[in-house]
Amino acid sequence: MKNAEINKLGVDELKKAIAAEQENLTRLKLAHAISPIENPMRIRETRRVIAKLETALTKASNA
Repeated sequence: MKNAEINKLGVDELKKAIAAEQENLTRLKLAHAISPIENPMRIRETRRVIAKLETALTKASNA
């Protein structure tokens, strides 16, 4: 997700996006534990997207 896309989201949408990304991260970690996934960098990218979303949520809730 691009920063411009994240900044356009509202508080409720941010919370839903965070939940979806965390679920995706859990699935990736489980799949990687069972057998190595093709692109393990997706785990890092997903963690970073979650961090961006949480930062945007903090900014939106404080504003």
